[in-house]
Amino acid sequence: MIQKDKWAWGWVPPLYFAEGLPNVIIASVSVIMYKKLGINNTDITLYTGLLYLPWVLKPIWSPVVDLKSTKRNWFLIMQLVISFMFLAVGLTLPTQLFFVTTLACFWVAAFASATNDIASDGYYMIGLSQKKQSFFVGIRSTFYRLAMVTGSGLIVVFAGYLEELYGDNTKAWSLTMVATGCLMLILTAINFFVTPKFEKSSTFEAEKPKAFLEVFTTFFKKPNIAVALAFILTSRLGESQLAKVAQLFMLDERSVGGLAISTENVGVIYGVVGLITLSAGGILGGILISRDGLKKWMLPMMLSLNVPNVLYAIMAMTQTKSLAFVVGTVAFEQFGYGFGFAAFLMYLIYIAEGASKTSHYAIATGFMALGAMLPGMISGAVQKWLGYDGFFIWVVLSALPAFFLLKYLKYPPDFGKKSATNEV
Repeated sequence: MIQKDKWAWGWVPPLYFAEGLPNVIIASVSVIMYKKLGINNTDITLYTGLLYLPWVLKPIWSPVVDLKSTKRNWFLIMQLVISFMFLAVGLTLPTQLFFVTTLACFWVAAFASATNDIASDGYYMIGLSQKKQSFFVGIRSTFYRLAMVTGSGLIVVFAGYLEELYGDNTKAWSLTMVATGCLMLILTAINFFVTPKFEKSSTFEAEKPKAFLEVFTTFFKKPNIAVALAFILTSRLGESQLAKVAQLFMLDERSVGGLAISTENVGVIYGVVGLITLSAGGILGGILISRDGLKKWMLPMMLSLNVPNVLYAIMAMTQTKSLAFVVGTVAFEQFGYGFGFAAFLMYLIYIAEGASKTSHYAIATGFMALGAMLPGMISGAVQKWLGYDGFFIWVVLSALPAFFLLKYLKYPPDFGKKSATNEV
């Protein structure tokens, strides 16, 4: 029998911090880094958008994680690979071919990070009972997003400080990426010591899928799966575009429609304000779903994910000089993301219910990644075409398809509710 819920407060936070950090470095911090190293917006969004492809394709190899070895072994090895790749980025930045070499390193890191996601999420689902999953979904989401805020905030602050200190952006970002690689090594060591060995049990072995193709056929035979996938594909349509361009908008000069905020200040805004508000939103979201179930909070939480985008449109149209307004917008957006993403994660857990839940969750998140990757890739070109003001208006409108699909989703109203679930 699997001893579920063991030491959850000890391993859930560092495991999901280690899942979120590589994601934000690859998908977001790389955007800022390439911007500060002179790469244009169109190339940045295109090539960093392509880095998301391993998350889209991860369902293809997700059954291997289910069938071979343990999820604990998988995520520890992948975290080690990520650490070395970040170190390699830092060491190759001073070279003439830095754009090609660092993209190659990020590609390897992205593959390892996607695999780390599969293993970590699978470990979460076998290590916690359903009622604990609904409670800790806010905690995991919070620490995942804390890692993202640490990357786009504190690490960017560090890079900005080094830019000012050395007057050399290449040296600053080289040292920053080496430091990031060292941080990943520390997180890997922590996860090695704090994660229990859940998978050493006959019960776990019995839950493994019997064949590779069985994983996919059983997923696509789930009831109402077409509507579910349509929702997953469209749910991040606005947010994925905003995530790629928001910080470029803040860094760009006013002559091209930006806000001309310094690298260090952008890092402080996301690393301090974002950290606090995200934590509050994520924890609150998990608590409310655990108390009331998913149905009651799905619409309010989807609104919280998308309504803050309106403020970005206002900032772009006015080219505000008010730092307070910028800080308030980021605070609202980060709180809304933390609060709202709890519902989305819980819905993905529902989709993955049953046999092969690790692989099914990976398939669901692969579709989510596809829905984020494609809009993110073209976001730079769309921004260039529409300007920052038109772009953010488009981002607001991009949220509408997901809201239309909400009424067609089918799931138990009390799914995730503490009193309505039993340990399994």
